[in-house]
Amino acid sequence: MARQSPEEPTLVETTIEEVKAMGKQGLAHPSTKPVLTGGAIGAVAGILLPVVTWPVGLFAGAAIALYSRVKR
Repeated sequence: MARQSPEEPTLVETTIEEVKAMGKQGLAHPSTKPVLTGGAIGAVAGILLPVVTWPVGLFAGAAIALYSRVKR
């Protein structure tokens, strides 16, 4: 499916810019704390669930939180 507006950045481009900004600004960036919280929740879920390990849960939780921040 073609983009409706070529000037508008894609979700991947927006996500990359968000991660770069989080890396530069650290905890001062508004997305850093929600993404870290999502990662912590995912890690706890990974510890509690027998199928998923904590690193997988950490990554998945952080990815879901980042996606929800970028999608807005």
